[in-house]
Amino acid sequence: MNRYRLSQFKLNIGEDISEISDKLIRLYGKSKTDKKMKVSDIKIVKHSIDARRKDNVYHVYTLDFSTNFRLKLPAPNDSMYQGVECGDLPMEDSPVIVGFGPCGMFAALVLAERGYKPVVVERGSSIEERVLKVDKFWTKGILNTECNVQFGEGGAGTFSDGKLTSGIKDPRKRKVLESFVEFGANPEIMYEQKPHIGTDILRSVVRNLRKRITDLGGKVLFDTRLEDIEITDGKVQGIEVFNGDKRNFIKTSNLILAIGHSARDTFSMLKDIGLEMEQKPFSIGVRIEHPQKVIDEGQYGDFARFTHSHGNRSEAEALLPPAVYNLVHHCKNGRGVYTFCMCPGGEVIAAASEENGVVTNGMSYSRRNSGTANSGLLVDVRISDFGSDDVLAGVEFQRKYEKLAFSNSEGGYRPVEATWGDIKSENEKGMKLINSLPKFAIESMKEAMPNLGKKLKGFDSDKSVLKAVETRSSSPVRLLRNKELESNIRGLMPGGEGAGYAGGIMSSAVDGIKLAEKIISKYRNF
Repeated sequence: MNRYRLSQFKLNIGEDISEISDKLIRLYGKSKTDKKMKVSDIKIVKHSIDARRKDNVYHVYTLDFSTNFRLKLPAPNDSMYQGVECGDLPMEDSPVIVGFGPCGMFAALVLAERGYKPVVVERGSSIEERVLKVDKFWTKGILNTECNVQFGEGGAGTFSDGKLTSGIKDPRKRKVLESFVEFGANPEIMYEQKPHIGTDILRSVVRNLRKRITDLGGKVLFDTRLEDIEITDGKVQGIEVFNGDKRNFIKTSNLILAIGHSARDTFSMLKDIGLEMEQKPFSIGVRIEHPQKVIDEGQYGDFARFTHSHGNRSEAEALLPPAVYNLVHHCKNGRGVYTFCMCPGGEVIAAASEENGVVTNGMSYSRRNSGTANSGLLVDVRISDFGSDDVLAGVEFQRKYEKLAFSNSEGGYRPVEATWGDIKSENEKGMKLINSLPKFAIESMKEAMPNLGKKLKGFDSDKSVLKAVETRSSSPVRLLRNKELESNIRGLMPGGEGAGYAGGIMSSAVDGIKLAEKIISKYRNF
């Protein structure tokens, strides 16, 4: 049998994947001999939906399959993650990782799998306790500044959509996907063009990942905050941590900083100890909500009837998933306005981590069946907007508008809410939202909205709901590191989204793997 890879294989809406074999035989089964074509071991490598033409929406697959025929098709060529060999030189102290989001989780996992026993320090709680604390925040408006939507096991991504899309091309992505599947994610993430796990499934996945690390001898210290880093002659000696009412010292010469970009107090401490960092541009804006039905119709046209959003099909009978979008507009003022972290069938959530500040984010469960779509609608923020040369000026910029949103909100850390019609008419509700954002952001959004509506029908409806303010799309600082992924303090390796080297779960996880590999390579005899 010969094995091949076929790209751009199409199935019409309504055709089932069980028909793939028969379609392959119809495509390639003609032979000058009486030999009958056999197809076996079909594997879906990639799946997407082509909805560029609203009158002809269809599924697109990349397939690997075996056949007794010789075909003019390429053989499969997967880039596999090889990992690194375990070191043979002794490591005096365990490697320490600060932060148990995607970067920290995968750094710890790879180190544990290679026989090292990492110690993870996480200021928030375990997922079991974290869910209770976040629920208390959402239902009663009681904020825990140490454990919330931003801080805790799994990082900020745990209370999101669990999206795994990323533009990076790195074989380590496969390691991330395979690990997520092993720990409970849907195997479809291995081939979907826009894979997602869903916040409900992700919570059990990160718990299972943690168990693997601890089963291999690693430790995860929850409710433990990094307070200080001991440095001698420019090299890390260990860290001081605070747990409850106790301060402890953890000795290490290998420290991975996988903090999220909401760890503002940690940024201040790092500045004080002389870690080199720089200002970094980010974005600010709102969450925008539409009925999922509107998005389905805008993306799929008449084919929207094949989703369950229209109510004529159950979720099990739906032939198309809730539609997604990705929109961009370049304004005359040079600013970019774009949608970010789109959550089909999701909900907008309160995501504050500091008192007297409002932050929004989007979240979806695995079934994406809320009937409402939301996305960040963001505007570029430039370093020149910060108004200061201080390296943490971007943090203060974020904080300023989070506090404005808090003062304009109805309390309970709920977002400031207005329709697009309210914004255009500048009525009382509209002005509260307008006054929660920089002037340049509102001006850019006003120019962008009708143009985005031309790209996606219904997007600029007066009934579209906007909720402010979204400030945490990316880090406002970058913690500098060299080619060896090390900072100016020897032994200290910053990484992930908080350090300014990733954007989302996948790229953060991949960066964590790279950091672990660098540590392992230091203890090998080449």
